[in-house]
Amino acid sequence: MPPSSLSTPPLHRIGAVSKTTGIPISTLRIWETRYAAFSPVKTEGRQRLFQEHDISKALLLKQLSQAGHAIRTIAGLDLDHLRRMSNGPAQTPKSLATPGQAVSLAVVGLGMANRIESTNFAMGLKPNQLKVTDVLVDLATASQAGLSGQPQVLLIKVNTLQPGVNTAIQALVQQHNIALAIVIYNFATEAVVQAMKFSGLIVRREPISDSELAELLQSVLFVDQDRAREFGTAGVVIASRKYSEATLSRVAGISSKVLCECPRHVAELISQLASFEEYSQECLNKSAEDAHLHAYLKSISGSARSLFENALEKIARHEGIDLRESSR
Repeated sequence: MPPSSLSTPPLHRIGAVSKTTGIPISTLRIWETRYAAFSPVKTEGRQRLFQEHDISKALLLKQLSQAGHAIRTIAGLDLDHLRRMSNGPAQTPKSLATPGQAVSLAVVGLGMANRIESTNFAMGLKPNQLKVTDVLVDLATASQAGLSGQPQVLLIKVNTLQPGVNTAIQALVQQHNIALAIVIYNFATEAVVQAMKFSGLIVRREPISDSELAELLQSVLFVDQDRAREFGTAGVVIASRKYSEATLSRVAGISSKVLCECPRHVAELISQLASFEEYSQECLNKSAEDAHLHAYLKSISGSARSLFENALEKIARHEGIDLRESSR
């Protein structure tokens, strides 16, 4: 073998890197394209080939990100720096509360507030982890009176979920910049529940015991906010769908005087974005990295869908198109 061959470092395809490190190919691509973690060699056929030090770096990035470091803050570091970090103390995931300060909570529903303040419920949480800033009788009172404090978490108890309830909760969340909203209900149709989940709300059905409720709050209080910001999902609440497939199909079939058939194109885009938004939600049950990716995709597609719904309303006003669901 020629001496030059001996000195040439081995190169690896992305699939081989994924198999060696246990990191999904999609994640490696994001780390490369979005955070410039790697600079693979590109062949004439535009294939990316990774070097041995790329594999070493990928393994360290995986280890550190699992320990709580945000990939955006460590992707540009060299191997020596990453190794020193990996040998240091593990990073504790960030919570909604700052050190020495409890998470602020607003409760809608007197019965729920009594449960939160009970001894049995308190046993399920760490001491002084929650601070109730507001207690409202019901959702109607909360919508009219507002909240006196600036709570991070909103806990709501309602008997039935209707589209109007979803709208009122979304308005309350957006008005007060709520980071997390939890809705406990007794009765609801599956369509409304799914719409609320797609909007970013945490929805649970009664009966739920005090210990289960405490565990639920405990699980959502600890949120890796760096990761949430990294994927653009921290504190984001996407408005629920405004128009059904039937309405969008009707609008798409209306002849228009607008150039390029804008009503049809916009209606079709909304339908496609809503489908992809739902698909991304269904993909959240995969691995941790894939879940973060699909949460980002769901947030982006939901935001785009909402923007195009606003555009459709503007087009409808210009064209005199009736968007009401009851129209024929």
